Amino acid sequence: ARDGGNVTNEKAKKSVEWKALVLDNTNTTPSLSSFSAAKAGPIAVLLMKKDVTSVRWHRKGDYFVTVTPKVGAPAVLIHQLSKGNSQQPFSKAKSGAGDAQLACFHPNKPFLFVASPQYVRIYHLVKQSMAKRLISGCRWIASLDVHPSGDHLIVGSLDRRVVWFDLDLASTPYKTLKYHQRAIRSIGYHSRYPLMASASDDGSVHVFHSMVYSDLMRNPLLVPVKILRGHQITNKFGVLTTKFHPTQPWLFTGGADGKIFLYQDI
Repeated sequence: ARDGGNVTNEKAKKSVEWKALVLDNTNTTPSLSSFSAAKAGPIAVLLMKKDVTSVRWHRKGDYFVTVTPKVGAPAVLIHQLSKGNSQQPFSKAKSGAGDAQLACFHPNKPFLFVASPQYVRIYHLVKQSMAKRLISGCRWIASLDVHPSGDHLIVGSLDRRVVWFDLDLASTPYKTLKYHQRAIRSIGYHSRYPLMASASDDGSVHVFHSMVYSDLMRNPLLVPVKILRGHQITNKFGVLTTKFHPTQPWLFTGGADGKIFLYQDI
């Protein structure tokens, strides 16, 4: 924390250390505030106690959340880039953070979604309390994403399930789909277009038209659009990650074959 960070939370200090990267050839370690926003490239390294399995940004770009399983309550940490600060939102392992695998922010409310192998817990960050627990019916959750509206959540699992939750309804799934042949590694919504994609170890990426209506009386519409194939299955692993471009109807995919593909105008 003293090498460029400003971790004021005592519990978080024990779990993470910020290190600002050396500028040029001066061999001096600057503070994070000395970096210009116009410069591209890495500015800091966060050293954790264990392997990090998940990193997700808040939509405003200053905060991000990391998940480091098997370290108890400090498994989930929230970091603020502009201040070089980290916080531990959960003080006790019994909060459910101890078995956390993934985490992501609500797009416009102070909620944090934390996924364990079978459940997704929704925490209110201001009240420091759990607001809801979603029962997925999956054996092991591998990916999750929140719809830009904030009213829907989608989950992908290693037992090939795609689970859609309507957060205004019950804590059980609104819809469960099973169309991949092998484990689902990544799933996500587009931030602007009504698109959803899932990637699997079967080597394919399924793209859907996923329309969510402002009229609460109308159910979400989910229609298959395309099945993208291109990655080679390597050591039984296929497509490991998928991500939509923030403003264009483009999709990036990364596979176990070491290749990254860009699909345009889906």
